[in-house]
Amino acid sequence: MASKPDDFLSRVFAAKSTEESRTLYDQWAKSYDSDMITHDFTAPRLVAETVAKHLPNIPSLKAKILDAGCGSGAVGIALSKLFSYQVIDGLDISQGMLDVARKTGVYRELEMADLTKRLEREDGVYDAVVCCGMFTHGHLGPEPLGELVRVVKGGGVVAATVLDTFWEESGFEGVVERLTKEGKVEVLGKEVVAYRKDAGGGRVLVLRKL
Repeated sequence: MASKPDDFLSRVFAAKSTEESRTLYDQWAKSYDSDMITHDFTAPRLVAETVAKHLPNIPSLKAKILDAGCGSGAVGIALSKLFSYQVIDGLDISQGMLDVARKTGVYRELEMADLTKRLEREDGVYDAVVCCGMFTHGHLGPEPLGELVRVVKGGGVVAATVLDTFWEESGFEGVVERLTKEGKVEVLGKEVVAYRKDAGGGRVLVLRKL
């Protein structure tokens, strides 16, 4: 019997390991986009709009963007189709998701990567890093934020969605405060918005690297 959208959603939120998450997303890859339509998942568009808002002086044809946890490519599509960004690299733990993302034709490079580990990227190579739908139950805690900041250029931005309840229970505020006190970032935004109809609200966190 085929899994329902809510079955996959609840299972990935409950995942206990990287391997479990990879397996679930490989299984979900082909139906993920259509399934998320049923949840009115607007976070990819919100993240793309956030990048465009905070990179006004960088031509979209030249800006280099890393989509960390790119999944099936929804954020890449929004960046490309709505704002004409052309240089977008994607990382994801699931090869199945990367295979779907590759078919969009909007990514320069796509690679498998575990976002809980150091990224195989030099310091300061991207104008922006986006991370959509990854800071939630069964996925990532706040620890990777510092690594996302590392690969952004000075003056560049990190734009990420964080489930609001997860923000509170997982210590995101403390990690953001530490990065701020260390002089690495300034907080441009962390307001709560509705980007999935049954999510109870989530934050769009925006950090500018100093």
